[in-house]
Amino acid sequence: MPISDIPILSMLRARMQWHQERQRILAENVANVDTPNYHARDLAPPNFEHMLQQSASLTLARTDAGHLGASAGGGTQFSESGEPHYEVRPRGNAVSHEDEMLKLAGNQMDYDAVTSIYTHSLTLIKTALGK
Repeated sequence: MPISDIPILSMLRARMQWHQERQRILAENVANVDTPNYHARDLAPPNFEHMLQQSASLTLARTDAGHLGASAGGGTQFSESGEPHYEVRPRGNAVSHEDEMLKLAGNQMDYDAVTSIYTHSLTLIKTALGK
């Protein structure tokens, strides 16, 4: 089986590409922070539901009474309102420089984490193959 067919690695590659595109869009927002009537843009997060449903046949085994059982989605879910919380400047620009810089820094940290996981996954596969 080629490495590109491993679902977790293809999801990680898709996530890295998403972070690269988001970085480009956030950089455009920062570059246009003084442009009149410019409104900040952002990407919707990628949806991996179809890939997760393919591997839904995997279940966790509870080997000890002290282990936590698998929950069926009954946990706490965090959600953000989709409304932008930007300050509007007098010239009609709806881009907050501080918010965009925070998003850029967060996106870079997330990208670094995903690339680290991807690199370690490839290292584990190479170790398992004896290379």
